[in-house]
Amino acid sequence: MSGGLEIIRRDLAEIAARAGEDLERLDGKRVLVTGGAGFLMSYLVDVLAARSEASERNDAPRVVVVDDFTTAGRDRLSHLASHRRVDLRERDASTLELTESFDIIVHGASIASPVMYRRMPLRTLEVNALGAWALLRSAQERPPEAFVLLSTSEIYGDPDPTHVPTPETYPGLVSPTGPRACYDESKRFAETLALTYFRTYGTPVRIVRPFNVYGPGLRHDDGRVVPSLVDDAQNGRDLVLHSDGRPRRSFCYVTDFIVSLLRVIAGGVDGEAYNVGDDREEISMRELADRVRAVAQAAGRVVVRTSADPDYLTDNPQRRCPDLAKLRALGGSMPCVALEDGLTRYARWLAAERDARRGKRES
Repeated sequence: MSGGLEIIRRDLAEIAARAGEDLERLDGKRVLVTGGAGFLMSYLVDVLAARSEASERNDAPRVVVVDDFTTAGRDRLSHLASHRRVDLRERDASTLELTESFDIIVHGASIASPVMYRRMPLRTLEVNALGAWALLRSAQERPPEAFVLLSTSEIYGDPDPTHVPTPETYPGLVSPTGPRACYDESKRFAETLALTYFRTYGTPVRIVRPFNVYGPGLRHDDGRVVPSLVDDAQNGRDLVLHSDGRPRRSFCYVTDFIVSLLRVIAGGVDGEAYNVGDDREEISMRELADRVRAVAQAAGRVVVRTSADPDYLTDNPQRRCPDLAKLRALGGSMPCVALEDGLTRYARWLAAERDARRGKRES
């Protein structure tokens, strides 16, 4: 970790306190995490690594992390390079073949930034579709106790308003040919593939669909709306929206996501998909910009400008809010981090990262 280390450490302590029972159920397990240096999976890896210090017994999880660093920074997990229970491996998840057994497999490798998957559509298809296939094929030969596939809320496309909040049973309204299809449709294919393996071979698949998760680890130039607005605010620029500000989203802070992810890993039902997000509030992009501006005490205005990308708004969902009934049925801690609190934590982390980069340049 770098400049924002203390902020992430506080997040990790919060996750461990809230997900204690689920973490205990992973003690002694051998866990594979693909895409482990990325935004969401790096938090999971850190939580599992910290378990070895927190566990009274010497049976904390052993974690193998796979990432090819196509989009993730190499420094995100550098603090774990010599960790006794973490094995960092530079591998391509789209061609990964397992030669060893794991109790838990979490397939999180993906190109999720809209800026990056628009630049690398074929690579995005490879990682999401072929990566899932390679791992499922290997898992058939060496069955784990749980195979958790990280999907996305984007599989719902632009849902009919009568299906918002959106339940897992909603089939989706997704374009197979639009500019977002490389991401959306490859995730839908991965889900189909995973459930086909479950029905055909009994592979213990569980699917997680994240809804607009944000927090430390999202780079300022990621292209998603929260880092873009916070970066604008912290650099004294106007906060730019590329829509009319009316599309609505429910935002989930990363600690809330990881706590629920651990619940699915430890106690989810095989063959089921779970929405994971925050259903307490659905706000417009204009409201989000106003809140970022307030949190950052920014001088800039909130303005609407046409994107230089002519396809920016093509197939853009108007609403995104999860129905969390299935997740609640599993029990455990539910989302509790308020949006202003999460935005404050993220803004502090981004500022700390910026200061750390400036210090490196000046040294």
